[in-house]
Amino acid sequence: MRPVHSLPATPAFKGRGLLGYNFAPLAQKDLDLYYVEVEGGHDTFMISKRITRTYYILSGAGYFTIDGRRHDVAPGMVVEVPPKVEYSYSGQMRFVAFCTPRWRSGSDQHTRWNEDVVGAGFSAPLPNSSWRTRVLEWRIFGKSPVTAFLVVNQRVWKLLPATLTTTGPMRRYGECLHRLARTRGDRKQAFSTFFLRNRPMLELLRRLAARKDHGAPLRVAVLGCSTGAEVYSVAWTIRSAQPDVKLELQALDISKDAVEVGARGRYLQKTPEVTDTNVFERITPSEMEALFDRDGDGFCVKPLLRAGITWRVGDACSEDLLNMIGPQDIVIASDFICHMDDATAEKCLRNIGRLVAPGGYIIATGVNLDVRSAVAAALAWSPVQELLEEMHEADPALRNIWPCHYAALEPLNKRRPDWQRRYTAAFRVGLPYDNAGKLDAIEQSEVAPHVFRTQHHAAYNAA
Repeated sequence: MRPVHSLPATPAFKGRGLLGYNFAPLAQKDLDLYYVEVEGGHDTFMISKRITRTYYILSGAGYFTIDGRRHDVAPGMVVEVPPKVEYSYSGQMRFVAFCTPRWRSGSDQHTRWNEDVVGAGFSAPLPNSSWRTRVLEWRIFGKSPVTAFLVVNQRVWKLLPATLTTTGPMRRYGECLHRLARTRGDRKQAFSTFFLRNRPMLELLRRLAARKDHGAPLRVAVLGCSTGAEVYSVAWTIRSAQPDVKLELQALDISKDAVEVGARGRYLQKTPEVTDTNVFERITPSEMEALFDRDGDGFCVKPLLRAGITWRVGDACSEDLLNMIGPQDIVIASDFICHMDDATAEKCLRNIGRLVAPGGYIIATGVNLDVRSAVAAALAWSPVQELLEEMHEADPALRNIWPCHYAALEPLNKRRPDWQRRYTAAFRVGLPYDNAGKLDAIEQSEVAPHVFRTQHHAAYNAA
């Protein structure tokens, strides 16, 4: 067992108003230790059945409401909450939390929503475990039978030929497995990403950007930007096609560490302090030369691509998001909403939609398709059909974990009568995507994915 523990790179949990890291495993088996960043508060009031929680306030200010009484807190103060007492906390602060004994699923009963975090009148069901959830969380000798069931099914699924897994009965079985995985999945934030991850999406972005009036600024926001690979991919795509564009890029992520990596613009094949993913995995040598300058054992993004980017630490679910970033022509929300429960995901997607200026576009990938379809229909977003199939199928990292991982991407199924709306990832907001808004016939033609990565190098290099 290690005697010294550093702050983990990946959060253990994320709520509507907080982000928490777990120092584990500790030698003390009856103790959990957390570092928590509070940017609003805990979204519910709760009662612990047997855990005593002790909080040491490091910075910021806020208050705890314990058994109906408010207690203001400041740095250097300690708060102790015994079992069987209702409490919650609100504010903007950082603290260390100790749980004795360790937290287990079902340890807490959520009693009501904290209006400081979710707002007045919020009426979604509380996240208390139903009997179905408790069954899914059973343990036998410390192991989950449901997890074992999903692992076995995933291995078998990968061995089956596509001619079998795409049949109607197997599709329905896969959908059942995916629903189970989404119920059972241990959701957490992830920073794994790649340069040029979704080439068809970048091609669509180039087409949309080309329609902007000459000389007018193009405002693009990349939310959940992680360590910046997608931000620089977007910048390269647009600037290589339109070297004189007045590009204003906003890059936002909830992780300060990830944002700092992105703002530096210097990459190794792996960035151990944030992720062990090889960010260069999907780009060619010629693209490496176009995007980076060599810097010792690393690679620095070219200065032209780094210009005009504002890096921010923030929560895409925050009601202050619009005030922070302002209206945008294009908003990209890729591969982070899938880590949220459905209620939070819907609230977040609606909030993100507020950023899009009338007639602008939102591109949302890596989100539960039921949630995305429901929000798009409720807010009358107009689906963009260009490159629909190519964008949906572009990321093998998400396709290959279907159906037994909560974040997996459902394979495109044209047998569904709603397939065009369900699998669309890009939408126009505020204005119908009618004949006046469609791309011309040449732009609508299908372009092979291998063309996306080279067609604008000459324009970029000339710049």
